[in-house]
Amino acid sequence: MTLSTSQAPHRCLLHLDASPRHDGSFSRQLSQIFVSLWQQANPNHDIVYRDIGTSPIPHIDESWVATYEAEPEQRTPQMQAAIALSDTLIDELMAADCYVFGIPMYNLTVPSSFKAYIDQIARRDRTLHLNNGTLQEPLQAKKLMVITTRKFNYRPGSGREDRDFLQPYLTAIFNILGLTDITYIHADRLASDPAEQQQSMNDAMTAIHRLAPIF
Repeated sequence: MTLSTSQAPHRCLLHLDASPRHDGSFSRQLSQIFVSLWQQANPNHDIVYRDIGTSPIPHIDESWVATYEAEPEQRTPQMQAAIALSDTLIDELMAADCYVFGIPMYNLTVPSSFKAYIDQIARRDRTLHLNNGTLQEPLQAKKLMVITTRKFNYRPGSGREDRDFLQPYLTAIFNILGLTDITYIHADRLASDPAEQQQSMNDAMTAIHRLAPIF
């Protein structure tokens, strides 16, 4: 039986952009198209937006590490403040049912702002921990769409596939957190001539129009 819109389970999409550029950012353009199409197919559902490109996530520091290593009952108010943002980011991650991340490739991998985000959310006391010897994977029922933009083609068969440290890294770290339902859309060859660049963007948009309404 198909549920009506009013009967369907309430859903939440977490939309994250990692590009430090605003105007002229291909990854922002594509992720926004995805979100617009998802929203059309999922009216009255929630979208949470976080822009870590223009509002970067701070890297972890000594106070953060000291708090992370302390038992929860031993954490002082000052220590709690050191991981308050981390807790907020994790709460957002847990509350969402699905995610779309717009991530440009920088120097063969993710921007440092996204690595900082990963370091803030990968915590053994929140997103990955043991409970009576059983590994807890709180993200295992969720879905992730990653939209990447790249100057060159790093796909299998391109001759550059061994230089792609973005997709393997994201797959590995999110698999560790239990999130295995990951789909990638790559807009590549963006340093090519205008016609090839436009073709790559068109191919990415075709994939987005096909996948966003059913995501």
